[in-house]
Amino acid sequence: MTRARIVGWAHSPFGKSELEDTERLMASVTMPAVEHAGIDLGDLDGIFVGVMNGGFSKQDFQASLVAMGNEKLAHVPAVRLENACATGSAALYSAMDFIESGRGRIALVVGAEKMTATPTSEVGDILLGASYRKEEADVEGGFAGLFGRIAQAYFQRYGDRSEELAMIAAKNHANGALNPYAHMRKDFGFAFCNTVSEKNPYVAAPLRRTDCSLISDGAAAIVLADEETAASLQRAIGFRARRHVNDILALSRRDVLAFEGARRAWAGALEEAGLALDDLSLVETHDCFTIAELIEYEAMGLARPGEGHRVVREGIAARGGRLPVNPSGGLKSKGHPIGATGVSMHVMAAMQLAGEAGEMQVPDAALAGVFNMGGAAVANYVSILERVK
Repeated sequence: MTRARIVGWAHSPFGKSELEDTERLMASVTMPAVEHAGIDLGDLDGIFVGVMNGGFSKQDFQASLVAMGNEKLAHVPAVRLENACATGSAALYSAMDFIESGRGRIALVVGAEKMTATPTSEVGDILLGASYRKEEADVEGGFAGLFGRIAQAYFQRYGDRSEELAMIAAKNHANGALNPYAHMRKDFGFAFCNTVSEKNPYVAAPLRRTDCSLISDGAAAIVLADEETAASLQRAIGFRARRHVNDILALSRRDVLAFEGARRAWAGALEEAGLALDDLSLVETHDCFTIAELIEYEAMGLARPGEGHRVVREGIAARGGRLPVNPSGGLKSKGHPIGATGVSMHVMAAMQLAGEAGEMQVPDAALAGVFNMGGAAVANYVSILERVK
């Protein structure tokens, strides 16, 4: 069976974009990704789009919008995937299946979301579509409220870790200051992140504003090719392993502090790759909220349950630590345009492995892990990437 390789990519700035919709956001990264891969538009056999939408725009049928941005793509088969905050990874994995099944040689993956044109109160309600509304629709604060509850439960079981959450926020903002695509390129420092103030109020206690990812616009694109085609191109990033594991949607029906789907996805991917966590050079993980990154340390195996605080306190996840986590700044600093996030995370990892990460570069990066999740650890995707050319 042939393997899909990442051969090119593009990334828009994340933040409040002047581009008014996903059509234009996707157009902004399509040609740059194709050019970065060193191919022509006519070489594309399939287009895979990740846009959650869910009410951000009345215009849907998002797969068709890529060709609206470039009519040369009018007759290329295109499909749209949605899997909450893991929408981008769902599109990427579907494109890989397309290539590895032999149905096409080259595929374009585009993830995008336009969020800032929607009132904040409506954004919260739209995002609650990724929760179990029958039980969770009345949670105050939307998804921040859900993760505020998760943080409360974690503190009750393992002790107050507000300081460590502030350390995670400060780490990611410091990293994001080096990322030219990041929504928030500012190093706030630990003291600011750890202090409740007018500029850093509680959003959903114990989560402060600095504990929550940003409402962002943005797009990212990846070009995939089969092994034979990739061998003729400038670069190729391979998937040493990839794993997708789901968990129960309703928080009431599982131990939400276990992130069991994430744990299984990490364990399966590492086993498939024949690696240990310490073999990785870096990880890009889904820090939609700082409590999520803390629990993800435990799910990936960096710490035992209840001891994730040690990872950030001991500097393990720092840029120069044993396993740098979110050298891009993560969702916390980079931003979280839902459909673009999974694609963006894989782009950030690929840039590191290709030595194209600029100021973000982790020295001698050889293997990278990516964890992207939909909902509160419901759809869990783990990729382990390596440079093969």
